[in-house]
Order: sequence, then structure tokens, then C-alpha cells
Amino acid sequence: MLTFICYPKCTTCQKAKKWLDAAGIAYELRDIKEQNPTREELAVWHQKSGLPLKKFFNTCGQQYKALDLKTKLPGMTEEEMLTLLAGDGMLVKRPLLVGDDFVLVGFKEPDWAQKV
Repeated sequence: MLTFICYPKCTTCQKAKKWLDAAGIAYELRDIKEQNPTREELAVWHQKSGLPLKKFFNTCGQQYKALDLKTKLPGMTEEEMLTLLAGDGMLVKRPLLVGDDFVLVGFKEPDWAQKV
């Protein structure tokens, strides 16, 4: 079973949800604001994704800008980044689609179509 992690008010998340539904793909919905990913989950997802950890940050979000993470992230360790992401779900780029052997960060239809 896939887990679809989103923020319901996010237009990109809404688009991804419509795509999943139209394709008839079963998933478990998880609201990132109500159930923030844990540090442990994020660490596993980071490994499964094969992406740099900085790709897990919502660089367009207000919190990212308020904390001046554009300047601070390059000097942070992965441990510090994971702790920061686990502390506030709104810092996490969304949507996330988590499968048994993959994690997709953000919605890019061709990538999702290839994996699902």
C-alpha cells in the first residue's frame, strides 16, 4: 500500500491526489500538518529516495524563508536537517509518495507514472 503524504490546501498536492484517483491507485492519505513525519521516517525515506536531503525541504514555504534556510542549510549536518524537518511538517516538500522500495518527493507526473 502506498502512503500519500500531503497538505490538503496545497494545489500541487490536490493535483497529485486527482492524478492518483484518476489512475485508480490505492493509497493511504496522511495530512502532513496533522501527522508530521518522524525523524526516523524521514531518515528511511531519504535513503529510499536516493535524493540529497536538501530536496526534502519546501523551499517555497514561509517557514523556510523565515528561518533563512537558504543560507543555513549548506552548513548543516544531515542530523540537524532531519531534526529540523521532523520538527515542522510545513518545512517538508510535498506531496510525498512512499512505496515499499521508493519515495517520490514533489509531484512530477512522468516520475510518478514510471514508479506506480
